[in-house]
Amino acid sequence: MFEHFGITVDKGQGIIRIDKYLTEKIEGASRSRVQAAADAGNILVNDKPVKSSYKIKPLDRISLVMPYPKRQLEILPEDIPLDIVYEDDDLLIVNKEAGMVVHPGFGNYTGTLGNALTWHLKDLPLFQEGDLRAGLVHRIDKNTSGLLVIAKNEKSHAKLARQFFDHTIQRIYVALVWGNLTEEEGTITGHIGRSVRDRLQMCVFPEGEQGKHAVTHYKVLQRLGYVNLIQCRLETGRTHQIRVHMAYIGHHLFNDERYGGDRILKGTSFSKYKQFVENCFKAMPRHGLHAKSLGFVHPTTGKEMYFESELPSDMQEVIRKWETYTASRVTGQSEEE
Repeated sequence: MFEHFGITVDKGQGIIRIDKYLTEKIEGASRSRVQAAADAGNILVNDKPVKSSYKIKPLDRISLVMPYPKRQLEILPEDIPLDIVYEDDDLLIVNKEAGMVVHPGFGNYTGTLGNALTWHLKDLPLFQEGDLRAGLVHRIDKNTSGLLVIAKNEKSHAKLARQFFDHTIQRIYVALVWGNLTEEEGTITGHIGRSVRDRLQMCVFPEGEQGKHAVTHYKVLQRLGYVNLIQCRLETGRTHQIRVHMAYIGHHLFNDERYGGDRILKGTSFSKYKQFVENCFKAMPRHGLHAKSLGFVHPTTGKEMYFESELPSDMQEVIRKWETYTASRVTGQSEEE
């Protein structure tokens, strides 16, 4: 949702304002985007934040973080109901339901969170140009439910983007995974990049020769026989990070179609058990992952903000099914639905 630039000014460069210099230097960078980044403290010269009026000098080292530029495809506003947990003049927190795409893309040009936000915030300048990424600082997968923070103006967007870039955002997910984890808690480290075999999948490159550095901390919340309910804290935010990391250590997310969790990976060969698992898949027809909590510093007030959301009903139902199943195993009863 944001990009990083590192630029060293040429020896022969004349002295001009940094906002003018960067607008000419970076493709797709408008003067307003650059100035918003400067206002948020996201433009550093020789490791110190500067204002947009700063006059650059030869050999200055410039570091810049700002949201990606507007894409060519225009987003259409749609009156789609949103579960808004919190809203003020600078941001809003949305509890996204599973099945909703965050922003339009190939095959998903309508019905997305982006379409809904463009309607809900249509009176704000940031949402009047049809920008696909307007307000979006991060995203979660289509079939992941949970909390997202949305910026309502350029300054908030830039300041929140910086927090994500610096990994100071607190994000806790709850996941249902196959298998019984050996340890109560642990850390998974492994570079994540696009698979060379399947471009729709991400994978772990353990030696770090490809992909981007990724760290996931997990903790077991509930042991339910052949599945575990776990908590995951993201230190980084890579595409499909939890899904890929858990599959990498052999604990695929329950009913994760893309990464192989939509089949029986642990358990018995009894037909009743197979039927039980299929009933669980029907009750939650998506991977078991929920973005439960979100913490950050408010871009204007500087106040620590923290939000939590309950597990959605489909995950709760599947957890109850597994609780019933494990209880029946303990008492010696047969597998049941």
